[in-house]
Order: sequence, then structure tokens, then C-alpha cells
Amino acid sequence: MTNRIHFMKMHGVGNDYIFVNIDEYPIPDPQAASVAWSRPHMGIGSDGLVLVGRSTVPTADFTMRIFNADGSEGLMCGNASRCIGKYVYENGLTDKTSIRLLTASGIKTLQLSVNDNGTVEAVTVDMLAPTLEDNSLFLPDGEPLPTGVFVSMGNPHYVIFVDDIHAIDVTAMGSRLERHPRFPERCNIEFAQVIDDGIRMKVWERGSGITLACGTGACATAVAGALTGRCARRSRIVMDGGSLSINWGDDNHVYLTGPATFVFDGEIELP
Repeated sequence: MTNRIHFMKMHGVGNDYIFVNIDEYPIPDPQAASVAWSRPHMGIGSDGLVLVGRSTVPTADFTMRIFNADGSEGLMCGNASRCIGKYVYENGLTDKTSIRLLTASGIKTLQLSVNDNGTVEAVTVDMLAPTLEDNSLFLPDGEPLPTGVFVSMGNPHYVIFVDDIHAIDVTAMGSRLERHPRFPERCNIEFAQVIDDGIRMKVWERGSGITLACGTGACATAVAGALTGRCARRSRIVMDGGSLSINWGDDNHVYLTGPATFVFDGEIELP
């Protein structure tokens, strides 16, 4: 096995990850690789590491494993999923524009919008149905929390609506609430403010801290907004890195649409 690994860095509205094809470049210790490579200045710099491979089960085309910048393994990431659609299509790993992706939270279907030049311009991810009650992820009783809405999109989110999002100390509140006793597996924390053309959101991601965007967080925020009458079931979520379109469909599935962007590729040694 070579110690030099080919990687590609991509982002979805600023939520950036390092992507590696593990069929060609196995990673024996992805936790350590994610920590080392995610570091700014001393690594590649990213919100985490994503391992892409061909699926061995007939119900899926590809697999995804995602590791946060602190080395912890995540269950699902909407932005990384969209990037995988672009990654496998533009690198010739598939000619399908409808791709079934096996994740730790189930199989997600990616619908690719491809232009005449063969470039993937946008990807829609079927994020499946939200879960509003899950005692393995959110304990309904215990130490008080700020008023919010719990939504699981395959990973846990707690959405807090505020009057002025710029007045919130996201680092202080987010880091404290991520490890609140009511969240046995830790939690992603969203702060959201209704604006004229959608919802403005900032996020503290478990395992990564402040990120420019969070796809599952955008979905959770849209669901929380619809549940509380703050927005319709189709909404626009605006984050520091850009905006995503969310449709909570009549089938109860949440559909996430947005761009995926190539940044650069290269080689790096295993840590």
C-alpha cells in the first residue's frame, strides 16, 4: 500500500471536505488522517475527511464514511453527499445521474443536474424523513435547555430561533450545548433567524465547531421552521457560505438542493 494518497478537496456552500477514493487508496486509520489533514496551515485544511467507495450491496452504488475534524465519525452530511455526486460523475466512476449512496444513516438518492459540458451544476439529495423523537439522541427530560426544536436528519440537531442571529456567541453557546446532558451522542446546534427571503442560520457542528454551512442542519432548520409556522415546507436557508433550497415534500421526505464545488486536488502522505 502506498503512503502517498491522492485526494480531492471540495465544498458545498463553504462546508469543505477532503475526499479519497478508498478503492484505490485505502486509509487504515481514517480518524488520525482526518485530524492531521483537516488542520489549517499544517494540513490540507477542512471540516473533515470523506471516504468514497463502490458499494458491495446491490441496493446502493457507492458508500460514504465521514470523519469530522476531531476524528469522530459522523452519520450523514448533506453537503458532502452532494460533493460525492459530482466526484463520482466527473471522475468517470459512473455515468448515472441518479445515484444511490449508502451512508451510516441509510441509503440516500442523489439526483444530478448536469450541463452540456458534462459538469455537475447542482445535486438534489433525498434526505428521507426527519425524526422528531429519538431517545437515543435526545433525552426529553433533564437539565433545562434553551427553547428549541429537536430534529434528526440521520444525525441530531437542535434548532434555536432567535431575534438577532448576529448577537449570538455561537462558539460559547454551541460548544456548551453540543455536549449538553440531554444529548447522549452530542448534537449539532443551529441558531436561526427568519428573514424576508428565508431563514438565516449559523451552525455549531459536533466534532467540527463553527462551519460555513451544514446540509443536514439546513434541513433540520427548515423542518423546525415549518413545524413552528415560521416558513412554508419549501424554504431557503441562508448560511455563512451560501444558501440551500429545502423542500419538505408531501411524502415526508426532505429534499436538499444546492451546488458542489471542486477546489483542488493533490497528494499527501498518510499520518
